[in-house]
Amino acid sequence: MKFSQRLHEKVREIWEKTHQHPFVVGIGKGDLPVESFIRYMKQDYVFLIDYSKLFALGTVKARDLDTMSVFAKLMYETLNGEMELHRGYAARFSITQKQLEETKPSPINLAYTRYMLNVAQNGTLEELISALLPCMWSYWEISKVLAEKYPAASKHPLYGDWIKMYSSNEFGSLALWLIELLDHLAEGKSERELAILEDHFLTTSRFEYMFWDMVYEGGEWPV
Repeated sequence: MKFSQRLHEKVREIWEKTHQHPFVVGIGKGDLPVESFIRYMKQDYVFLIDYSKLFALGTVKARDLDTMSVFAKLMYETLNGEMELHRGYAARFSITQKQLEETKPSPINLAYTRYMLNVAQNGTLEELISALLPCMWSYWEISKVLAEKYPAASKHPLYGDWIKMYSSNEFGSLALWLIELLDHLAEGKSERELAILEDHFLTTSRFEYMFWDMVYEGGEWPV
């Protein structure tokens, strides 16, 4: 069994609950309340600013030029692909880029990104990947399932662009590259070392679910 398969099995219950989350189902059915999507868009925008930094740190920790190049591409695609999708959505709601950038991260958002950045700055390259991978991998999986389960979802006037981006071959190929790189880096590791990677993957998978819950329910600072 590849290490990535072991990881996927470890978080199966969490990811299945994510697939059933009303926010995710609402995107597929096209009946997600707009205010929830706006909250998501703004919180995810500031999330992606920090997520881009993870790829920058991946470039620093990479051990060869080819790996450096792909991490640089991941950062570029996040800054100019994913975030451009958010900027396009914001424009539909008359939200400026400045307003997006000034969004204050929620407690869950802040805890999630700070956890990943701490791992990335203080851990190995494989630790960095294990912490950031649940986001990319689960988004790719979620969007593919939604596209298959709700054939008309990709044509929805609002949520269709979201599904098309994250279910695309381009996005999927980058997620697969990270999965394969982690499998390669995990080869020959001790069980103690693998357990550390597994714990990062489990923790950020939990944060992913909590992020969906937060943007659906609210979850802002209490005071």
